[in-house]
Amino acid sequence: MKFYRHSPILSGLAVIFWSLVVVDGRFKRCFTCRSRGSLGDCRDPFILNSTTVEELSGIEASPCASGWCAKVVEGEENDFDVATERLCLQRPPQDSEERCADTIYEDRRVFMCFCRGDLCNSGVTITLGMMVQLSVFLTIITWWKIT
Repeated sequence: MKFYRHSPILSGLAVIFWSLVVVDGRFKRCFTCRSRGSLGDCRDPFILNSTTVEELSGIEASPCASGWCAKVVEGEENDFDVATERLCLQRPPQDSEERCADTIYEDRRVFMCFCRGDLCNSGVTITLGMMVQLSVFLTIITWWKIT
Protein backbone atom coordinates (compact mmCIF):
# COMPACT_ATOMS: atom_id res chain seq x y z
CA MET A 1 0.00 0.00 0.00
CA LYS A 2 3.00 2.35 0.14
CA PHE A 3 2.56 2.94 -3.59
CA TYR A 4 -0.79 4.64 -2.95
CA ARG A 5 0.65 6.67 -0.11
CA HIS A 6 3.32 8.22 -2.36
CA SER A 7 1.17 8.61 -5.47
CA PRO A 8 0.05 12.17 -4.58
CA ILE A 9 3.69 13.22 -4.41
CA LEU A 10 4.39 11.62 -7.77
CA SER A 11 1.25 13.25 -9.16
CA GLY A 12 2.40 16.63 -7.87
CA LEU A 13 5.82 16.19 -9.43
CA ALA A 14 4.20 15.23 -12.72
CA VAL A 15 2.05 18.39 -12.62
CA ILE A 16 5.11 20.54 -11.91
CA PHE A 17 7.07 18.92 -14.74
CA TRP A 18 4.11 19.31 -17.13
CA SER A 19 3.67 22.99 -16.25
CA LEU A 20 7.38 23.68 -16.81
CA VAL A 21 7.30 22.03 -20.23
CA VAL A 22 4.07 23.70 -21.37
CA VAL A 23 4.90 27.21 -20.08
CA ASP A 24 8.50 27.30 -21.30
CA GLY A 25 7.81 25.49 -24.56
CA ARG A 26 5.13 27.87 -25.85
CA PHE A 27 5.82 30.98 -27.78
CA LYS A 28 5.35 34.17 -25.82
CA ARG A 29 2.72 36.76 -26.67
CA CYS A 30 2.03 40.28 -25.45
CA PHE A 31 -1.11 42.34 -25.43
CA THR A 32 -0.71 45.23 -27.85
CA CYS A 33 -3.03 48.21 -27.61
CA ARG A 34 -3.20 51.90 -26.81
CA SER A 35 -5.99 53.99 -25.38
CA ARG A 36 -6.43 57.42 -23.84
CA GLY A 37 -8.97 58.43 -21.25
CA SER A 38 -11.72 56.48 -19.55
CA LEU A 39 -13.28 55.09 -22.75
CA GLY A 40 -10.43 52.93 -24.07
CA ASP A 41 -10.28 49.17 -23.61
CA CYS A 42 -6.51 49.19 -22.99
CA ARG A 43 -6.75 51.08 -19.69
CA ASP A 44 -6.64 49.56 -16.22
CA PRO A 45 -8.34 47.58 -14.91
CA PHE A 46 -7.50 45.35 -17.88
CA ILE A 47 -9.81 42.35 -17.54
CA LEU A 48 -9.31 40.78 -20.96
CA ASN A 49 -7.64 37.46 -21.69
CA SER A 50 -6.46 35.70 -24.84
CA THR A 51 -10.02 34.59 -25.69
CA THR A 52 -11.96 37.79 -24.99
CA VAL A 53 -9.41 39.98 -26.78
CA GLU A 54 -10.37 38.36 -30.10
CA GLU A 55 -13.79 40.03 -29.88
CA LEU A 56 -12.39 43.59 -29.77
CA SER A 57 -10.73 45.70 -32.42
CA GLY A 58 -7.60 47.60 -31.50
CA ILE A 59 -6.38 45.01 -28.98
CA GLU A 60 -4.35 41.98 -29.98
CA ALA A 61 -2.47 39.12 -28.39
CA SER A 62 0.59 39.39 -30.64
CA PRO A 63 3.58 37.02 -30.81
CA CYS A 64 6.66 38.53 -29.17
CA ALA A 65 10.10 37.22 -30.19
CA SER A 66 11.90 38.59 -27.12
CA GLY A 67 9.30 37.21 -24.69
CA TRP A 68 9.33 40.58 -22.85
CA CYS A 69 6.21 42.71 -22.61
CA ALA A 70 5.60 46.19 -21.25
CA LYS A 71 2.83 48.40 -20.00
CA VAL A 72 3.31 52.17 -20.28
CA VAL A 73 1.09 54.64 -18.43
CA GLU A 74 1.41 58.31 -19.34
CA GLY A 75 -0.24 60.78 -16.98
CA GLU A 76 -1.53 60.54 -13.43
CA GLU A 77 -4.23 58.10 -12.34
CA ASN A 78 -6.79 60.87 -11.80
CA ASP A 79 -6.11 62.63 -15.15
CA PHE A 80 -9.03 62.49 -17.58
CA ASP A 81 -6.67 61.81 -20.50
CA VAL A 82 -4.30 59.22 -19.00
CA ALA A 83 -2.83 57.08 -21.80
CA THR A 84 -2.15 53.37 -21.44
CA GLU A 85 -0.13 51.32 -23.91
CA ARG A 86 0.68 47.61 -23.84
CA LEU A 87 3.40 46.34 -26.15
CA CYS A 88 6.13 43.82 -26.96
CA LEU A 89 9.70 44.90 -26.23
CA GLN A 90 12.12 44.35 -29.10
CA ARG A 91 14.80 43.33 -26.59
CA PRO A 92 14.78 42.68 -22.84
CA PRO A 93 15.94 45.24 -20.27
CA GLN A 94 19.72 45.24 -19.87
CA ASP A 95 19.53 43.65 -16.43
CA SER A 96 16.75 41.20 -17.43
CA GLU A 97 14.73 42.13 -14.33
CA GLU A 98 10.96 42.40 -14.20
CA ARG A 99 9.92 45.68 -12.58
CA CYS A 100 7.76 48.80 -12.61
CA ALA A 101 9.15 52.31 -12.28
CA ASP A 102 8.84 55.93 -13.36
CA THR A 103 11.06 56.52 -16.38
CA ILE A 104 11.56 58.52 -19.57
CA TYR A 105 10.17 56.76 -22.66
CA GLU A 106 10.12 58.40 -26.10
CA ASP A 107 10.88 61.79 -24.50
CA ARG A 108 7.93 61.51 -22.09
CA ARG A 109 7.84 60.89 -18.33
CA VAL A 110 5.85 57.67 -17.88
CA PHE A 111 5.25 54.81 -15.48
CA MET A 112 6.49 51.62 -17.17
CA CYS A 113 6.38 47.94 -16.24
CA PHE A 114 8.52 45.18 -17.80
CA CYS A 115 7.57 41.52 -17.56
CA ARG A 116 8.59 38.26 -19.17
CA GLY A 117 6.04 35.63 -20.05
CA ASP A 118 2.98 34.83 -22.10
CA LEU A 119 0.51 37.75 -21.98
CA CYS A 120 2.15 39.02 -18.80
CA ASN A 121 1.28 42.68 -19.49
CA SER A 122 -2.35 42.21 -18.52
CA GLY A 123 -3.69 43.37 -15.17
CA VAL A 124 -3.36 40.02 -13.39
CA THR A 125 -0.53 37.56 -13.91
CA ILE A 126 -0.18 33.99 -12.69
CA THR A 127 3.50 33.17 -12.72
CA LEU A 128 5.25 29.83 -12.99
CA GLY A 129 6.28 30.21 -9.34
CA MET A 130 2.64 30.54 -8.32
CA MET A 131 1.74 27.40 -10.26
CA VAL A 132 4.56 25.44 -8.60
CA GLN A 133 3.53 26.67 -5.14
CA LEU A 134 -0.09 25.72 -5.78
CA SER A 135 0.95 22.27 -7.04
CA VAL A 136 3.11 21.64 -3.98
CA PHE A 137 0.35 22.85 -1.65
CA LEU A 138 -2.27 20.60 -3.27
CA THR A 139 0.11 17.63 -3.16
CA ILE A 140 0.78 18.14 0.56
CA ILE A 141 -2.95 18.49 1.32
CA THR A 142 -3.75 15.33 -0.66
CA TRP A 143 -0.94 13.38 1.02
CA TRP A 144 -2.05 14.60 4.46
CA LYS A 145 -5.64 13.46 3.87
CA ILE A 146 -4.49 9.98 2.83
CA THR A 147 -2.32 9.39 5.89
